Amino acid sequence: MNNRNVCVVITARPSYSRIKSALSAIKNHNDLTLQLVVAGSALLGRYGSAVDYIINDGFEIAESIYNVLEGENPASMAKTTGLGIMELATAFQNLSPDVVLTVGDRFETIATAIAASYMNIPLVHVQGGEVTGNIDEKVRHAITKLADQHFVSNQDAAIRLIKMGEFEEKVHVTGCPSIDLAEIVLKETYSFNPFDKYLGVGSVFDVNKGFLVVMQHPVTTEHEKAKNQVSQLLSIIDDLKIPTFWFWPNVDAGSDGTSNGIRTYREYNDLPHVHFYKNLEGLDFLRLIKMSSCLIGNSSVGIREAAHLGVPVVNIGKRQNMRLRGINVCDVGHDTDEIRNAILKQVKHGNYISEAVYGDGKAGERIAKLLAEIPLSIEKVISY
Repeated sequence: MNNRNVCVVITARPSYSRIKSALSAIKNHNDLTLQLVVAGSALLGRYGSAVDYIINDGFEIAESIYNVLEGENPASMAKTTGLGIMELATAFQNLSPDVVLTVGDRFETIATAIAASYMNIPLVHVQGGEVTGNIDEKVRHAITKLADQHFVSNQDAAIRLIKMGEFEEKVHVTGCPSIDLAEIVLKETYSFNPFDKYLGVGSVFDVNKGFLVVMQHPVTTEHEKAKNQVSQLLSIIDDLKIPTFWFWPNVDAGSDGTSNGIRTYREYNDLPHVHFYKNLEGLDFLRLIKMSSCLIGNSSVGIREAAHLGVPVVNIGKRQNMRLRGINVCDVGHDTDEIRNAILKQVKHGNYISEAVYGDGKAGERIAKLLAEIPLSIEKVISY
């Protein structure tokens, strides 16, 4: 078999962690050549400069695409996607990949899928078949219908894709590559102190005495409520007085409201027990999650990696609706007392058993092997 050029597009900081182990496996495979395209918020400092970690990890970037429009609202999301299609089409024309791989459900990822499909390039989708109940689910299922091969995280997702009309032989249960990193961290025994390596903003405290981690992103269908929702959570954390690491939001519609809510609250309140970060390197971030007493917010990390690490999670609101989850997750609405009581309950409970809900830590190897061996075809026959 001739060497295959595999183009992987990274559009945001979580996308890199989601696919990092697969990138390494592709790079090291004798029959594959990695063509890495970095685009969207992954290139921007205000969202954590994921590109710096990509370069530091030894990956060579074939193309960089700046396509994020300011605004953090539904219109800017749509326009960012449109610009992504235009710029990615040029990148694919320059690189001439044999196959394009896109990850997850970010609004920018559908730009990758559309550009590759219209250019008759076989498309592989990682993490299809999952449900969340918001715009991410629409994007994920739309990419499924554009994709030619599907690398899914679990059997639940595989069954859903087949019910959606995808051929069983094109649906492969690889596990989620992000669990490969979680598996590494799960087996580690040493303590990690982020203050020794990362600056951030805010108070410094003893990480060995217990702390919380907060990741609160805007919900695109509730973007106008983002400022109020984050202000409410800040008030709860402020009241609890438990040391907390708080991570900056992603680029979704409502991000400006979430960011503004954090800045406004900090203007009027001291928050002597809270430290803010934009981003950490993937393994370090999971080390921090593993050491925490509870992860709070609405990030998929609480549903995916935290289940593997056995970390207690308080999942707030609708962002992760219906997604398969482990016993470590406590779901709550936006009632202040409900959130506060759930945090105290999860902290008191302590760690849960590790559950392999989204994989066993070997997804990257499986993905590279499949990319080298599966037939690549863009021909589809209606099966529904």
